[in-house]
Amino acid sequence: MARRGKKQEEHVNHERWLITYADLITLLLVFFIIMYAMSKIDSQKYAVLAQVLNLQFQKADSVLDKGHGISGQMTPKQGDADSKDKEFTQHNQDVQKEEHDKSKPEDSEKEKREKELQDLLTQVQAYITDQNIQAQVSASDTDRGVAITLNDLFLFDLGKADLKAASIPILQKLASLFPTLNSKVSIEGHTDNLPLATGSPFKDNWGLSFARSLSVLRYFSDTAGLDDHKFIATAYADTMPKVSNDSDENRAKNRRVEIIVLRNESNPASAAK
Repeated sequence: MARRGKKQEEHVNHERWLITYADLITLLLVFFIIMYAMSKIDSQKYAVLAQVLNLQFQKADSVLDKGHGISGQMTPKQGDADSKDKEFTQHNQDVQKEEHDKSKPEDSEKEKREKELQDLLTQVQAYITDQNIQAQVSASDTDRGVAITLNDLFLFDLGKADLKAASIPILQKLASLFPTLNSKVSIEGHTDNLPLATGSPFKDNWGLSFARSLSVLRYFSDTAGLDDHKFIATAYADTMPKVSNDSDENRAKNRRVEIIVLRNESNPASAAK
C-alpha cells in the first residue's frame, strides 16, 4: 500500500494588511482633495471634481465595493448641472450689464459733448459764409476741440487791445451759442515776432497777446453776461506761430486770437481774470 504523503500546509498571506492600508491611504487622499477643493467654493469646479471622482470609483479596479463612489451616488443630476450652468451664465450676464451700465453715463456724456461741438462748428461756418468774412474768421475741428480763429486786424487796431466795432457781430453770434455748451472755452492771444513800437502801452508781445485775449473774454463775461468760469484767457505771444515769421504776409497770419471750445478737460493753464 502506497504511503500517503503529508498534506501540505496552506501558505499564509501575511501581506493582506496592505489592501486595507491602500484603501485607507486612498480615502485619506480623496478626503484631502475634497477639503482642498472646498476651501474655495466654486460650484462648477465642485461638480466637475465630484463627477471625476465618481467615475474613478466606479471603475472595475476600484478599491471600494460595488463602485458606488465615496458615499452614495455623487454624479449630479443633469437638471442640476443645467441649472448651475444657467445660474453661472446669468451671473456673468448680470456682471457685464452692471459694468456696461456704469460706463454708460460717461459714454453718453462724451457723445452729447461731441454732438454739441459738431453742431457749433456747423453753425459758425454757416455764419462765416453768410457774412462773407472768410478772410478774417475761420472755424475748424481740431484734436483739442472746435477752433475759431480771428485775424488781429479784424478785432483790434495795430498794437492795441480794444475791440473794434466790426468784430462785435461775430462775438455776439458766438455768445448766443456758448450758453448751451457743456465745455470750457479757451481764448488764446498770439502775436508775430516783431518787437512792439516805441511808446506802446504794453511791455512786450506777452502783455499785448494777453490783453487781447482778456478783451475778448471780458466781452463774453461783462458785455454778453456769460458765466466767466466758462472761459480761460491765455497768452502765447510769438511762441506758437502758424507759419514762419519770414514775411509780412506770414506775420499777419500769426497775429490772431483763437477761441477754442475744448473737447475735454485737458485745458491749458488759465490766467486769472
